[in-house]
Amino acid sequence: MTVFCLGSINIDHVYRLPALPQAGETLSASSHTPGLGGKGVNQSVAALRAGAKVVHIGAVGRGDAWIEAQLTAHGIALDRIARVRQGTGHAIVAVDDAGENQIIIHPGANQAQDLAMIDAALATAKPGDCLLVQNETSHQVEAARIARARGLRVFYSAAPFAPDPLRAILPHVTHLLVNAGEAAALVKSTGTALPDQPVEAVIVTRGAQGAEWISAGTEPLFQPSFPVTPVDTTGAGDCFAGSLAAALDRGATPAQALRYAAAAAALQVTQPGAAPAMPDRAKVEQLLAG
Repeated sequence: MTVFCLGSINIDHVYRLPALPQAGETLSASSHTPGLGGKGVNQSVAALRAGAKVVHIGAVGRGDAWIEAQLTAHGIALDRIARVRQGTGHAIVAVDDAGENQIIIHPGANQAQDLAMIDAALATAKPGDCLLVQNETSHQVEAARIARARGLRVFYSAAPFAPDPLRAILPHVTHLLVNAGEAAALVKSTGTALPDQPVEAVIVTRGAQGAEWISAGTEPLFQPSFPVTPVDTTGAGDCFAGSLAAALDRGATPAQALRYAAAAAALQVTQPGAAPAMPDRAKVEQLLAG
């Protein structure tokens, strides 16, 4: 089986500070580290390290050879990556001493996806494969529609949360992933309770409070978090999403997949960075065994 990901690719500029700035406040960072990020590529790397075969569909700016080298170093093949006129997307990430973050993104090339490339990539998919999508790219609705027509499961991370893109893609989604704040916004914007959303499952991540798998007509599944001391929470939700999809792709039950994803996310936040901090399967299974 294969996990496909129509996903954002960003250049992350990560700044470490003792505390996050307040409105109107100027602070000096103790360090600055540029690196590979973006919700999409984070999810792809997480799924790869969880053992899945992954096809990443994305776009970068022409001339950004160093970010292509980073993708290759993380195991992402470049054959489904378009090179476009717009510059590669980027993110300004502030991380404090408690591991909390503030993030500003500029989409850049992520909003210039190649629909023909998306269609060609998904033409190789088989029923039962997965497509991961987030609200950071163009053509997400078209990709989800194509995927569902070909029998794929579609996992949509509703982040950054926006009601209109969510309503547009929801008819083609099988698994909807939201954090606690996004879940509340989802219910408010649709007027529909989580168990009654028109999807197979709503998966809610609640940080240190764990995660839930909610499906109509069944009792919710709850997975407690694994206690760790966080260093950087950037990309934790993406780690959870990619790890969950990979576990389900290899035949895990929802409960098993939730547990694996929670363990992966717990390990991920103990390391700095986003994509580089995604743990491999052996380390996750060692935590689960312990």
